Amino acid sequence: MDRAARSLKILMIAPTSFFADYGCHVRILEEINALSARGHRVTLATYHNGSDLPGIDIRRSVDVPWRKRVIVGSSRHKLYLDAVLSATCLRAGLRLRPDLIHAHLHEGALIGAPLARLLRRPLLFDYQGSLTEEMLDHRFLRPGGLLPAVRRLERQIDRLPDLIVTSSVNAERRLRERGFRGRIQPVLDAVDTSRFTPDALAPEEKLVLRRALGIADSSPVVVYLGLLAPYQGTDLLLEAARAVLEEIPHAQFLVMGFPGVERYQALAQQLDIADRVRFPGRIPYREAQRYLALGDIAVAPKMSLTEGNGKLYNYMAMGLPIVAFDAPANREILGNFAAYAPLGDAAAFARQLTGLLARPALASELGAAVRAEAVRHLSWQARVDDLLAAYATILPAPKRALLTPLGGALSGHSTD
Repeated sequence: MDRAARSLKILMIAPTSFFADYGCHVRILEEINALSARGHRVTLATYHNGSDLPGIDIRRSVDVPWRKRVIVGSSRHKLYLDAVLSATCLRAGLRLRPDLIHAHLHEGALIGAPLARLLRRPLLFDYQGSLTEEMLDHRFLRPGGLLPAVRRLERQIDRLPDLIVTSSVNAERRLRERGFRGRIQPVLDAVDTSRFTPDALAPEEKLVLRRALGIADSSPVVVYLGLLAPYQGTDLLLEAARAVLEEIPHAQFLVMGFPGVERYQALAQQLDIADRVRFPGRIPYREAQRYLALGDIAVAPKMSLTEGNGKLYNYMAMGLPIVAFDAPANREILGNFAAYAPLGDAAAFARQLTGLLARPALASELGAAVRAEAVRHLSWQARVDDLLAAYATILPAPKRALLTPLGGALSGHSTD
């Protein structure tokens, strides 16, 4: 039997501008890479805009010439983009006849459900957070108004798939608390610990990159890499940075990501810290480890209570001590290997940062501990087994036999 006959055909649906350099897309990319490394064939249906990546079979929806910019989070434009993506998914499904449909985000599950019924294939929903809470976080919805209707729609979408996999145990718990009684299995995020490593940059390369960014050779550096937005805590991070810089004026903050760079540069100017905060903008994912290697401490000020926090895995693999807000997803990932501040308390966040910057030996111990934790438990090589075990629970018996390179069936599944 040839390789193709021994592999699963998976149609993955991603109603987003794949690929862009942030957390949701990183999970999609790493799942595709891990599945492909096991010999399975993944076809990704996604929006017309975004970056193509070598080695990934991407089917894009019809071009919408007036919408070229990457869409981050909730947007009214997604209404028609999801409609044209549905047509792309239908064409891809009829041509490929996949063994399984793997849908990301609530819109993906909504698109995938009728296709799964038409093709008589199982549907897996890769859940990365509440649709309603995301809309509130992005200020796309306000309390009242359409909020009850959107919550009802979200609950209906949650019931469509054969199985939901969550990127955190916290997400599973919150679904259960909302009364969901369907099948859920956590498949946690992970990280490539061979690429994200403390020695990602040689000392001379680090010096060159620091100088290119205008960072003094002797300055301790606090790094952030992710989306820039209020719900990500960017405003609070800059408030905390001002307090830290009053105590440790030679420190530097490297705030990497998009969108809204101009807005946050202006806020740094208002706070009188612009000369000690660098905003290099969007960092390509393939370059992320090089820029994170400049850091002495990493920060995670995200405010969302329902989404995961994938950047933490990269920080951990890099061996960076971490200051984070005390949120359930952060506790789940980091355990006791971080310095926490009460959610939304910029002053307490600053105190934790100042404490670690003033105690480099303690910071080094925390960094070594999180690196060891990442290597032991958080690699994608191990996490793909959890994903394949989830597939096994919804595939018919003949297809379960294709879930290992040797064709052996998976009889159980993990909920680690």
